[in-house]
Amino acid sequence: MQITAQRVKELRERTGAGMMDCKKALQETGGDMEAAIEHMRKAGLAKADRKAGRTAAEGLVAIELAADGSAAALVEVNCETDFVARGDEFGGFAQAIARQVLASGPADLEALLAMPLDDGGTQTVEDTRQALVAKLGENMNVRRFTRVQGAGGPIGSYLHGNRIGVLVTLAGGDAELARDLAMHVAASSPQVVLPEQVPEELVAKEKEIFLAQSADSGKPAHIVEKMIGGKLRKFLDEVSLVGQSFVKDPDVKVGELLKRQGAKVEGFERFEVGEGIEKRQDNFAEEVMSQLKS
Repeated sequence: MQITAQRVKELRERTGAGMMDCKKALQETGGDMEAAIEHMRKAGLAKADRKAGRTAAEGLVAIELAADGSAAALVEVNCETDFVARGDEFGGFAQAIARQVLASGPADLEALLAMPLDDGGTQTVEDTRQALVAKLGENMNVRRFTRVQGAGGPIGSYLHGNRIGVLVTLAGGDAELARDLAMHVAASSPQVVLPEQVPEELVAKEKEIFLAQSADSGKPAHIVEKMIGGKLRKFLDEVSLVGQSFVKDPDVKVGELLKRQGAKVEGFERFEVGEGIEKRQDNFAEEVMSQLKS
């Protein structure tokens, strides 16, 4: 079969690959369009495998809310550079994953990757990821997701520049309060809702630090104990949502705000792009020197 410019163009549009790669694939498959696509997908998978070891600490978070406000999904998808993260294709991929999480509630990441990306589609989330790796030239990972169900009140959501995403579930209250609290969680990053939810080992560690700091104070033991008690209470307020000062009105604690409005925070989820991922620190000068020496 003759390999026409029109067929090369069609294959390029369907795969997003380069013109010469498309022409070569058609030549190797005798002009069979579907066989050429399969051939290129296999080549793309090989490219994706080679990129899998590269650190992907950029990316974005995406949120999808149910039309009736009864549930919501939050996902983090990573890539290597902010340039790719800002692209429409990468953003569309992340949002489609959030829709699938909301609709299907997969049990874990493995189940999510095996699901079709779109309802009625045949290409899985993992297939799409592999294809995007081949097309955009960067390693990409679907890192984590969560799906929350309403708790008798509104679900607050907030995205800060697509890098921080928050969901807050309320019992009581209204939509404005829920969104304000989601913005607060994005800004203040509490660890728990209530002070008593702070792990005992973390409290013990902080107490140990405060004891060490007070060892040389020269104050009586009972005074030192009071000082440590005050520091612990301050620490618990700083890490718990209800103990923090509300970002929109620092004179009011979040717990006081909730009490005024007859509301209760049942839980929250906060994702920040790349948190906990160890980024590779390249030294450009050392890299150049090593190349010169070699």
